[in-house]
Amino acid sequence: MIQVQLAPWLQPLAGCLPLTTADAVATLNALPGAPRRFVPAEALPAGEAYEAFIARTGCVPTRHHLHDLLNGLVWCAEPAIKARLNELQAAQIAAHGVGGTRGPVRDALTLFDENGAVWTACPAPIARAWRQRDWHAMFITHRALWATVAPPRLVGHALMEQLATAPRKGLCAHVLLDDPLDLQPQDWARKPFLPLPVLAVPGWWPDNDVPSFLDDPRVFRPLRPSTAP
Repeated sequence: MIQVQLAPWLQPLAGCLPLTTADAVATLNALPGAPRRFVPAEALPAGEAYEAFIARTGCVPTRHHLHDLLNGLVWCAEPAIKARLNELQAAQIAAHGVGGTRGPVRDALTLFDENGAVWTACPAPIARAWRQRDWHAMFITHRALWATVAPPRLVGHALMEQLATAPRKGLCAHVLLDDPLDLQPQDWARKPFLPLPVLAVPGWWPDNDVPSFLDDPRVFRPLRPSTAP
């Protein structure tokens, strides 16, 4: 039996989230308005890339475990984003093949698909502090600003899985401040992400309003010169 608790970071899935399921494929196909058909993982032919199969058939191979259940739920909650990611991934595979490495565009798309988040509503003072990796300003000085806008939306199903099974301070989302639907392959190749320690988001974890929560340089790292804006 797969169980998913409705934690704060799962709120974007609330409209289509089954709290319990014994059959991920059947549950996902039963959701109203599911944008793709979900099929058992065995439907993926040997030698065909997963992304190419989805683009060709409109079907998403799904295994019976939490990782794939969450992937399906994101398909239902964020169909336009997932469809765009698949379109770009399939185009890259068609142009360059699967190969031994993904290449910069597919690498960025996969990273976002597994570990991404979107925050187009990010207030400018928070964004400025974030780009400078001024974590104290981002989470403490500007804390009140977080409540004035919609929070980041997680779309990375692997990140959701880790948060559901083993939440810890070091889990970071790769966040886009721009609409991913507007990005072209050359934009993705630059990996235009900002790192977000998810459990530092105000209201998402106990005690993260205490400044000492940020006193972990392994997680809240200073800006490296090579990444300066």
